Amino acid sequence: MRSILLACVAVLVLTGCGGGQSSSTETRTWRMGFSVVPPRLTTAAVIEGIDRWSLRAEYAATHEELPWSELLGGMSPDDILDRDKVQLVAYMRSKGLQLYFMADLTDGLSRGEEAPQLRALGRSITEPEVQQAYRSYLLAVDRKLQPEIIGLAAETNLIRAAALPAVYAGVVTAANDAAGDLLAASSSATLLFSVQVETAWGRLGGNANYVGVEQDFTDFPFAQMLGLSSYPYFGFAQPEDMPANYYSRLLNGRTLPVMVVEGGWTSAAVGTIQSTPALQARYITRHAQLLDAVGARGLIQLLFADIDLASLPPPIPPNLPLFVNIGLTDSDFNAKPALAAWDALHARHLTH
Repeated sequence: MRSILLACVAVLVLTGCGGGQSSSTETRTWRMGFSVVPPRLTTAAVIEGIDRWSLRAEYAATHEELPWSELLGGMSPDDILDRDKVQLVAYMRSKGLQLYFMADLTDGLSRGEEAPQLRALGRSITEPEVQQAYRSYLLAVDRKLQPEIIGLAAETNLIRAAALPAVYAGVVTAANDAAGDLLAASSSATLLFSVQVETAWGRLGGNANYVGVEQDFTDFPFAQMLGLSSYPYFGFAQPEDMPANYYSRLLNGRTLPVMVVEGGWTSAAVGTIQSTPALQARYITRHAQLLDAVGARGLIQLLFADIDLASLPPPIPPNLPLFVNIGLTDSDFNAKPALAAWDALHARHLTH
């Protein structure tokens, strides 16, 4: 959902290594991880963030809008990745991290709209040329970065609810064609699409009646795993209000593996949402129960550190403040209570 932030991460030349491991008599089936979004758009903040969160993670997540301007301007996917991603991914792998890569096809902060760069160019995901650029880029991502997991479309049910039918149809076509390309290339990556959980439960822009995601399973049959995007503070006042089948119900009897690919709970009051650092810590603990209930394979926390809004260049998207306080630390990497709750979960013995 927050691809606009990841698109701002600078080109890095990185060195070093690190890592850490804890043990516990409790177990978990889900690998844990964070996105690379830093609190400030500086190389130092990116490096410090990775150095800190890699000690309590198995996954690194890159979730972003494609570099449409350059792809459609004729720059090769390989050259873009060599410049922007190869060294960054190598640094994260030096920490022992696996890579989850999501190529977002629409506006991550406004699912009813085309991706920001496509809008600026007057282009659309409905165009075959744009879809082909996406497919070529994903093949290059698979070849050069070798992610363990590739997401081909994000929050598809929210796109279907918010965007024009032609845009959703373009997403469906592009994602399925890209899946075919990757399978034909003998990719070893696990392929997924993600759905927005609060939308599925009617808690985001709905009437609080359960909707489900059956159409998404029909439209994206390539999925080897279901990605879940979940920001339940938009739908529930207390973490304990989330039902025990909050994730498992979406599968509707399927045995498909699931992974939370983005999400979190804000630690601050914003707009009509009321929250506190203590409430956020309770969410981390409650969330583990939901992950256990569905035998989840992964958990990606969107932010490790809060976003320093004042440091971002304008214009600031109007709904971005709703997400900037979901980090487990503040923007200066000072721990919130949620970090201790996360570390307690990470100390469990990983069984899968």
